[in-house]
Amino acid sequence: MSEPTARKACQPASWAWLLLALLVVAVDQFSKWLVVRELPLGASVPVTGFFNLVHVENPGAAFSFLAAQSGWQRWLFTALGIGASLLIAIILLRRRPRALMGLALGLILGGALGNVADRLLWGHVTDFLDFYVRTASGEWHWPAFNLADSAITLGALALVFDEQRQTRRRQPKP
Repeated sequence: MSEPTARKACQPASWAWLLLALLVVAVDQFSKWLVVRELPLGASVPVTGFFNLVHVENPGAAFSFLAAQSGWQRWLFTALGIGASLLIAIILLRRRPRALMGLALGLILGGALGNVADRLLWGHVTDFLDFYVRTASGEWHWPAFNLADSAITLGALALVFDEQRQTRRRQPKP
């Protein structure tokens, strides 16, 4: 078996990455359901000296970008999420990506769909993970986020890492 054929045989089928995306959506939606059910809006529960569980509704995008706008951003971010999801699904269905690229795309797809579901159903995204640093001058909080955001971030990092690996492989060996 030639190396490209052997490599392709070791790569999971595209449906595996689509199942990963569905798993991300399910875990994300379940976690948000728990937060909405168990924590009043605006509540904060200290877990460690650097992490709280909170209940925040974010009508904007990452880091509450455009959250203070009149509502048009809901449809913009919904359309962007659906567009990105369709593009990723097409990529996954039309070709069999390398394992790391498939993992990355599955995570991004699941995260995008998880946040799109929130925007369509509720008009906002539920965020609940609050990390911070305590210093002598006060506390510095990272904007609250959720599991879908985490999946998107991990997927983006995996895409960068995959591209770096591919670039190194393409470079001529001395």
